[in-house]
Amino acid sequence: MRAPDFWHTPGMMGKTLSPLSVLWRAGAALRNFGAGRPWTAPVPILCVGNLTAGGAGKTPLAIDLTRALLTKGYKPNLLSRGYGGTLQGPVLVDPSNHRASKVGDEPLLLAGTAPTWVSRDRIEGVKHAIENGANIVVMDDGFQNPAIAKTLSILTIDGGYGFGNGQVIPAGPLREPIAAGLDRCDAIVILGEDQRGIAQQIDNTCPIYRARIVAYPDSALAGQQVVAFAGIARPSKFYSTLLEMGCEIVGTQDFPDHHKFDPDEVIKICDHASQLGAIPVTTEKDYVRLPDEARALIKTIRISLEWEDANAHERLLSKVLVNG
Repeated sequence: MRAPDFWHTPGMMGKTLSPLSVLWRAGAALRNFGAGRPWTAPVPILCVGNLTAGGAGKTPLAIDLTRALLTKGYKPNLLSRGYGGTLQGPVLVDPSNHRASKVGDEPLLLAGTAPTWVSRDRIEGVKHAIENGANIVVMDDGFQNPAIAKTLSILTIDGGYGFGNGQVIPAGPLREPIAAGLDRCDAIVILGEDQRGIAQQIDNTCPIYRARIVAYPDSALAGQQVVAFAGIARPSKFYSTLLEMGCEIVGTQDFPDHHKFDPDEVIKICDHASQLGAIPVTTEKDYVRLPDEARALIKTIRISLEWEDANAHERLLSKVLVNG
């Protein structure tokens, strides 16, 4: 889906639709009521979530924290619902055999770091991860899922987007009211410069950490003209990263989040880039959704997180490390 423009900033449309948000909230309340008492796993559960619909940076953060756990000798498995895929799971993601159409794009990225499970039933997914040897499970998303008790819940917030217009779906991008989400989280990670006054809105509700997404150096792209395309929640973030790398963007094309590319679309993009003497480039998340035969024609950039606080991992993970 592509988020409507009125979600981004406060305005009349969001206020007009705000009564409809009551239906969304009622549905969430019924789900929480029907879930009963959350299941407590025998291993720590680290949940990386957000309050808005897409684009906050959950997956890069989940990957970064998983890498930190690996360096400390833990055996983490990752768990995803597999949005955009058809498999219900539980299934262990195999990047050499699975495609995004089956398991979703984000699990394919996660699987490059540690064993990753796709499971619509989160409890069954955790059980399979434990059977696979996991002594800690990292959930990519699932903050609003009440089925499992979380040891540590971290909310990711895009510093340039914040909470959008501050309204709950469908009037805005929020999955739930801000206050309700903050009551259940243990820490906040603001990705990028805080342009929306997020820290002031959160105040002292929970600890705030700051990081930014950076691209690995790529001499094949730095200083080159590129035609960039992306099917993510906020393509502008990707374009900004390219500019920071020193690329000259001579063309862009936006697609809906989780867009499934067909060969003709990729060929048109490549032809356009060729006419401009430019390199076609996309995100890692989009790359795994490209047709196999088209991947050799497209460049992609790898990203990682850069923390403002050098001790962020120790402080952020202290709760699960102690319990672990």
